[in-house]
Amino acid sequence: MTPDLDHELIAVAAELAATRTKGDVHTMAAAVRNRDGRIATGLNVYHFTGGPCAELVAVGAAAAAGSYDLTTVVAVGSDDRGVMPPCGRCRQVLFDYFPGIEVIISTGTGPGTGTGGGPDALRAVPVRELLPHAYGFADHHP
Repeated sequence: MTPDLDHELIAVAAELAATRTKGDVHTMAAAVRNRDGRIATGLNVYHFTGGPCAELVAVGAAAAAGSYDLTTVVAVGSDDRGVMPPCGRCRQVLFDYFPGIEVIISTGTGPGTGTGGGPDALRAVPVRELLPHAYGFADHHP
């Protein structure tokens, strides 16, 4: 992994994915870091009607703990799928509420990071990079 990655945040999400995911109901774990260093976590809640993604549950948990200045987020899949990118809805929510947040993603092709990338294939990118030419809710509402 590159030195600028938040290794602790990745480890927290990976541990949560390894120990708390449960069958088809909870398949993703996420961790977010607040600017003051606090970490909040969350699991997705899968349901056929749609359910909250792990990233959004972690954002809510952070808010419940009084953390509103989130700087970094990472999601890890159950069953050793490794670091996974956020879905489109999560990208939009993260962009709207935390336009400066960094998202840790996998960009490689070897085993262990969710897209087949080895540990060196992880990197942190601004959420804006994951959502080019984005519609920003705040840009269009007073």
